[in-house]
Amino acid sequence: MSLKIYNSLTREKEDFKPVEKGKVKMYVCGMTVYSDAHIGHARTYFAFDVIRRYFEYKGYKVIYVQNITDVDDKIINAANKEGIDALEYSRRFTDRCLGDLDKLGIRRADLYPKASETIPDMIRLIEKIIDNGYAYEADGDVYFSVEKFKDYGKLSGQKLEDLLEGARVQPGENKRSGLDFALWKKAKPGEPSWPSPWGEGRPGWHIECSTMSSKELGLPFDIHGGGMDLRFPHHENEIAQAEAGTGKKFANYWIHIGLLTVNGDKMSKSLGNIINVKDLIEKWDPEVIRFFFAQAQYRSPPDFSEKALKNAKKGLVRIHRFIEKLEICSENSKSKFDKKSLSKDEKEFLNFIE
Repeated sequence: MSLKIYNSLTREKEDFKPVEKGKVKMYVCGMTVYSDAHIGHARTYFAFDVIRRYFEYKGYKVIYVQNITDVDDKIINAANKEGIDALEYSRRFTDRCLGDLDKLGIRRADLYPKASETIPDMIRLIEKIIDNGYAYEADGDVYFSVEKFKDYGKLSGQKLEDLLEGARVQPGENKRSGLDFALWKKAKPGEPSWPSPWGEGRPGWHIECSTMSSKELGLPFDIHGGGMDLRFPHHENEIAQAEAGTGKKFANYWIHIGLLTVNGDKMSKSLGNIINVKDLIEKWDPEVIRFFFAQAQYRSPPDFSEKALKNAKKGLVRIHRFIEKLEICSENSKSKFDKKSLSKDEKEFLNFIE
């Protein structure tokens, strides 16, 4: 029986056919490291860890790449408030974020490329995009011309003409269309910058992932993933950049994880309901948190609450008790296993694994 994947690109379940037999090349958008990891991050990376483990269980060799975004507006703003170097600031939170995910039993990716260490590769990709007629320079900035890429919108299911109709250029912007996005940003005071053919500056967010994924995995690679919120515009822009610059298909399968809510509300700073992993594991066993994540279908939006964690804990207790009963039976082969001693849930679980 073939392994099937729901592909966000086609919105259909498809037979999984790897680029290279026996291997799975998977890229997942990593954290922008300007604050501690929260439960939304944990839910996403738990899901991809399970996907990776399942492929390994099926006999595949998985090459799992997860980037570190250490060059970004949020990082720069946070670092400037503290009066420290932006890259130093991001290094601090990189270690903290990965350490918190370790405590949840989420295995690390095989590779963690950093945006700051891939700048020359980004510049080369931008040059190719310009040479192919899909981007333009404007006073030190470089923009992707969305109108030139006719397949724009294929991942999110939106029509290019509809997107262009509603786009507006804001005052002070040098771009030709409101839908165009930055590949390279001209240097500003108080920001990290690197030399480029267009002057000192730094890369746009979207070009970072297109570059790091293609550099580490080649094109096309098998699976690109991330949270549902990244589908548009981030992942849409990644496809446009990579395919415009290389002329090759970017990724064959796209997987998006449903966004976690907190007590029925979207998790956000404005609502003050962001729950950091480090705070959660002080109150709850990591195994309970993992089981809570595992109970939800990966594309659905699980709702986090104290009640949900308590129910997850109860479910884990039932599973542990059932395992203990099985171990007692296996230790004493002479004893006859009596299904009548099991609860209804335990009987259903036994029937399932049989």
